[in-house]
Amino acid sequence: MPSILDDADKRLLAILQRDNRLTADELGSLAGISRSSVQRRLKRFREEGVIEADISVLSAKAVGRPMTFIVEVELERERTDLLDEFRRSMLALEDVQQCYYVTGHTDFILIVTATDMAAYEDFSRQVFTDNPNIRRFHSNVVVNRVKAGLQVPL
Repeated sequence: MPSILDDADKRLLAILQRDNRLTADELGSLAGISRSSVQRRLKRFREEGVIEADISVLSAKAVGRPMTFIVEVELERERTDLLDEFRRSMLALEDVQQCYYVTGHTDFILIVTATDMAAYEDFSRQVFTDNPNIRRFHSNVVVNRVKAGLQVPL
């Protein structure tokens, strides 16, 4: 269980969400805490799962995957084993950037990237159409990404 975040923790985390390449000295200066405090807090954040990963965010377009799709998936049956199987299959697919198990008229919402429409058609046929546990899927093509991020308000 993560410990309670104090104001310095929140300042440090807000800075890290914008740029995690800053040095401990730079982070400490911006957050108003010492370098050693930054290092202790970062270690604690990682151990407690407050920081899940340190990654680089790539431009999908720049690496040849300019198409993004938001896909709603409704399963035929909602047995636990079938839900778990679908989750595992989504984790294994590189084309799937994000997968959410949701409430409402659909079971899962996916964010999928592809090189072009033909590649997405192949993907959807293999992943959705040929899967007997998929009752329905609905694809939305992203025309323009207005905002994308994983920053959590603190």
